[in-house]
Amino acid sequence: MHIQPLTTRKITTTDRDLFAILDQYLTEFNEGEILAIASKIVALCQGRTIPMTEASKAALIEAESTYFLPATLSRYEVYLTIKAHALMPFAGIDESNSDGQYVLWPQAPQAAANAIRGYLQQRFGLHRVGVIITDSRPLPLRWGVTGFTVAHSGFLALYDYRGQSDLFGRPLQMTQANVADALAAAAVLVMGEGSEQTPLARIAGAPFVEFQNRDPTPEELAALVTSIEDDLYAPLLNGVAWQRGKG
Repeated sequence: MHIQPLTTRKITTTDRDLFAILDQYLTEFNEGEILAIASKIVALCQGRTIPMTEASKAALIEAESTYFLPATLSRYEVYLTIKAHALMPFAGIDESNSDGQYVLWPQAPQAAANAIRGYLQQRFGLHRVGVIITDSRPLPLRWGVTGFTVAHSGFLALYDYRGQSDLFGRPLQMTQANVADALAAAAVLVMGEGSEQTPLARIAGAPFVEFQNRDPTPEELAALVTSIEDDLYAPLLNGVAWQRGKG
């Protein structure tokens, strides 16, 4: 697998045309490749920003999250939130590389990923292409952040091992590999978290990718997520008093 980061100019709150940015910096794209694109530049082009001087971050977090735990419960004064079936701090609201703005998550990220896939197919005359919109978050019991997929399009996000056998012939009953999140983790590592100015990356030769010449179906998207009650970590997630957000 090869990941090529693409350097761009600074993308700011004045930008509104994501496809113009792709026109300028994505000069070629091939059959069987996947474009990783940072959620921040999608959000910036959607105008999903609010000046820090005009808003309370706490109020924004509570408005953007589905569930939240108050910052007073954290030794680091961090809001822990659930948004779009994902556990993360601050409901994805970011202050880094934003020039005095709070940057919210993209609006309708799945629709954005689908639109970007359609753009790639039309512009380059391709059929087998994928898109992942990426962000990063910390994992429980680990320092540091890793990338994950906010939305994907053009390929199956899960590789299903169930029904196959392991090395010793034992049937696999539960294992599914999250291809989309694994690709996002690798791409975000290459794209960087600081001042690299590489919010795009081309992924070629990725294993376990089954391309689809269409958008993900509602059933495929639903199969990616689970309820708190059905989650493997349900004893932990149900053991705290989540507050209902407005997201």
